[in-house]
Amino acid sequence: MRWLKGLILAIILLAVLLVGILFAVNNSEALPLNLIWLELPPASLSVWLLASLAVGVLLGMLAMSGVYLRLRALLTRAQRHNQQQRKELDKLRVQELKETRELKELA
Repeated sequence: MRWLKGLILAIILLAVLLVGILFAVNNSEALPLNLIWLELPPASLSVWLLASLAVGVLLGMLAMSGVYLRLRALLTRAQRHNQQQRKELDKLRVQELKETRELKELA
């Protein structure tokens, strides 16, 4: 089953790579990019689109890092609390077993 998942992933990645190559070949015309306050040198449309995708991904990761770190801290705190609760439960179980043994010995 794992090999099937790997095969499907490889096929999808190969298809995406092929579409990317076709896109780059069909959009090779050099265009300057005007950012109102800055004009960048001419490059192909595919380069500008890939660069904007990369910048967008990085900005998205940066924007989500605060949420990720907060959720990670909450998870760590919850795991620590869960571990303390388990220790307390184990102590209560041992205490209950001791009490039932003592009652049986007295009877």
